[in-house]
Amino acid sequence: MSKDDEPKDPMEELQKNLQDLFKQGKAFMPFGGPMGGASGVASPGSSGPTSPKQEEEDQERAEALKRIQEFNLKPREIRDYLDRFVIQQNEAKKVISVSICDHYNHVRRCIERPELLEQDYAKQNIILLGPTGVGKTYLMRNVAKLIGVPFVKADATKFSETGYVGGDVEDLVRDLVKNANGDTDLAQYGIIYIDEIDKIANKMESGGRDVSGRGVQINLLKLMEDTEVALQSQTDMMGQMQAMMEMQRGGKPRKRSLSTKHILFIVSGAFDQMDKSIEKRLRNTSMGFGSQPAADQEEQDTFLNEVETRDFIDYGFEPEFIGRLPVRVACQPLKPKDLLEIMSSSEGSVLRQYISDFEGYGITLEMAREAMEEVAERAYKEKTGARGLMTVLERVFRSFKFELPSTSIKTLSVGRSTIENPEAELKVLLRENLSDQHEVLRAEIDAFCQRFSEQYGFTLEFTDEAVTALVEESLEKDKTIRALCERKFHDFNHGLTLISRNTGQTTFTIDAEVIADAEKALSAWVVASYNRTPDS
Repeated sequence: MSKDDEPKDPMEELQKNLQDLFKQGKAFMPFGGPMGGASGVASPGSSGPTSPKQEEEDQERAEALKRIQEFNLKPREIRDYLDRFVIQQNEAKKVISVSICDHYNHVRRCIERPELLEQDYAKQNIILLGPTGVGKTYLMRNVAKLIGVPFVKADATKFSETGYVGGDVEDLVRDLVKNANGDTDLAQYGIIYIDEIDKIANKMESGGRDVSGRGVQINLLKLMEDTEVALQSQTDMMGQMQAMMEMQRGGKPRKRSLSTKHILFIVSGAFDQMDKSIEKRLRNTSMGFGSQPAADQEEQDTFLNEVETRDFIDYGFEPEFIGRLPVRVACQPLKPKDLLEIMSSSEGSVLRQYISDFEGYGITLEMAREAMEEVAERAYKEKTGARGLMTVLERVFRSFKFELPSTSIKTLSVGRSTIENPEAELKVLLRENLSDQHEVLRAEIDAFCQRFSEQYGFTLEFTDEAVTALVEESLEKDKTIRALCERKFHDFNHGLTLISRNTGQTTFTIDAEVIADAEKALSAWVVASYNRTPDS
C-alpha cells in the first residue's frame, strides 16, 4: 500500500477542509472573516473597541490576579471565614487553611521571583474523607470564593480512560478556563475539586483485578503533576472552529495549552467500609491476643482519622496516585446538635432559604427552637448529613407553600407539633383563617375585573350574591378565583363586543345566575341586544 493509499485521520481532514473553506470565504465576507460580527465589535483576542461589559470583566480579572499576586491571608483567617458557613469539621478546616496558605504563598513568591519556578515544589493536594453531607464540597467552594480563584467541581465517576466513553479528565482544566471567562492567566491558579474519588478505586475480583478505574487514576496523576493541557479537545469541533475564525479575523492567537503547575487539586469521597479495614489493622497491631469488644459508633467514626497510605492502596488506589495527595484529612459525621447549629448559625443554612421562600409570598416564617431540635433529630436519621435537613423541611413545608400564598395568612409560627404532623396543623391554621379568606377571595375577584377591563375595555360589576356564590364554589372545588373566572368568562369578550356594538353598553352586572351558568346568561344577553337600540 502506498503512502497516498493509507487511511487519513478524519479529524485532520475536517480541520484542513474548514481552513480551506475559511480562506475562500474571507475574500467575500464583508466583515473581514467568516461569520463576522457587526462592524466595530471586537472579537476575543482582537484589538478593536471594547464594550462596557468587556471593560468590567477586564477590571474584575485584574482585581482577581492582584489578590493572588498579593496573597497574604493567614491560616486562622481562612479558618474563621469557613466557620461562618461550615459547622464542625475543625480539623479539616485547620488542615485546608494551612495547605491553601502554603500553596498560594508559593504562587505569590513565584510571581515575584520567576527563578523559583525552576525549583522543585511538591504541591499540597488534598484528599478529604467522610460521609455525604458533612460539608466537603462546601468547604472548598467557600475557600475558592474567599481567595477569588476559579473553581471547578466534578464527580470522578463521569471520567473514562480514553475520554470517548465518558469524560476526559483534561476537560477539568478546560472547564477551569471557561469559569475564568477564557482568562488563562487566572485559570492557571484555580482549584479543581473532584468528588466521589473512591468510586474509581480498583476492586479485587475473583477473576483478577478490575482495571476500569486504573486508567482514570493514571490520567489524573498526570494532571496533578506539572503538565501542559491542550485547551481544545480533539472532539471539541466548536472550539476548533472558533479558534480558526479568530485567526482569520487577524486577532491575537489564544494560548493553546495551560500548565497545571499552580492548579491545586482536592479530591474527596465517602470511602465506604474503609473504616472497617482501618479498625482491623489497628486491632491486629495492638498488643495481646485476646478478643476485643466491637467498637461503638462513636469510636467507629474516628477510625478514618488513622488512615495511612497502605489503607488507600488496599482500597484500590495506585501508589503513585495516592502519593500525589499528601494532605489527608477526615471529616466527621454530623450529630443532631451539629445539624441544629447549622440551622441556627450557619450563613448557608437551608432554613434561611425556606424563610426567604415564604418571604417571597409576604409570609413571615417563625420557627421555635423545639421545632428546630425535632428537625435536627429527624434529619440525623436520614443519614445524609446536612442534606437531611432539606429532606425533612421539604416534607414539612410542601403543603404550607402550596396553600398559604393564596390566603391572608402573613405569619407562620412553627412548633414541634407542626414538624410531627404538618397536615393536621395546616388544616387547623386554614380553619382559623376561614373568615379572613373571604376577603382575600373578594380581592381576587376585583383583580380579575381589573384585568378584564384593561384587556377588553368592558367593566364587570359583581353583586354581593355573585361574590358569595363564587367564593363558595372556590372553597368547595378547591380552585382559585382566577381559575374559576377564566373558565367561566373565557368567551365573554366576544359576546360583550356584539352587545356593545348593538347597544353601546360597556358595563355589565354579574349576579348569582350568571355565576351559575355564564354561557347561558351571555347568550340571553346577546339575543336581547338585537331587540334593543342604542337609544332605547
